[in-house]
Amino acid sequence: MHARHALPTVGPMVERIVMVDPGTGLRLTEEQLDERCAMATVQLRRRGVRAGDTVLICLPVGADLMIATDAVIAIGGVACPLPADLDVGTLRARIGASGARVMISDVPRALEAADETRVRIVMCVADLGALPPYPIRRDFCTESDRIERRSGGD
Repeated sequence: MHARHALPTVGPMVERIVMVDPGTGLRLTEEQLDERCAMATVQLRRRGVRAGDTVLICLPVGADLMIATDAVIAIGGVACPLPADLDVGTLRARIGASGARVMISDVPRALEAADETRVRIVMCVADLGALPPYPIRRDFCTESDRIERRSGGD
């Protein structure tokens, strides 16, 4: 009989909190951020967002803003945040000046402001796969996502 030597164990993994949502108080861990950002990146690619595209992001400060920004940057896009509390006229001017064709927003004023601009793709937070809120289950992807991961993506 051979004696088995147990590997030394490290204490429990400490979940690293990367942010606390100011609106809800929910804590976002590093793992949750990575998972939600990966899901959002897939959804942005499916909508045709590519490297170099400017993407307007008009969301309140919080986890969704962080995730949307990280996902746009992960694709190689240019994240262009717009304060969610701007009036329609100011939003329309900034949207028009950006030349962007993609916007991520749940803010009614921003959606209204985008009506007469170059923006052709409007995504809300739910479109990014960011719902349900914490925690995200790992089996939340489709078969095409698994194939894309195995083949190395785009």
